[in-house]
Amino acid sequence: QVQLVESGGGLVQAGGSLRLSCVQSGRTLSSFDVGWFRQAPGKAREKVSTIDWNGGRLDYTDSVKGRFTISRDNAKNTVYLQMDSLKPEDTAVYYCATGIGSLLVGEWPHWGQGTQVTVSS
Repeated sequence: QVQLVESGGGLVQAGGSLRLSCVQSGRTLSSFDVGWFRQAPGKAREKVSTIDWNGGRLDYTDSVKGRFTISRDNAKNTVYLQMDSLKPEDTAVYYCATGIGSLLVGEWPHWGQGTQVTVSS
């Protein structure tokens, strides 16, 4: 059974940093693209960043460019999201998902349970 588990969320002051981890069990992660998404209360889930299967193609939504860094360690079946210079508007539940190719948010087939990130001003 494929499982994705996120960790690393928490409460941080504006300007601080957090590193989220997404670990996949049940199958190797190396064949799949991975995305980080977030959903704030009352808002739609949005794509934050994606990384392709070998880490050669990275993508970020404009609001996090220059502040967030996505990376992966296929040997550990893990993808990371380093979040620096956090802002209150980054507050959301963060999810990771796996898939293949260019997918809309609702098309990613496998999702984790999410981890809460709260940034205080």
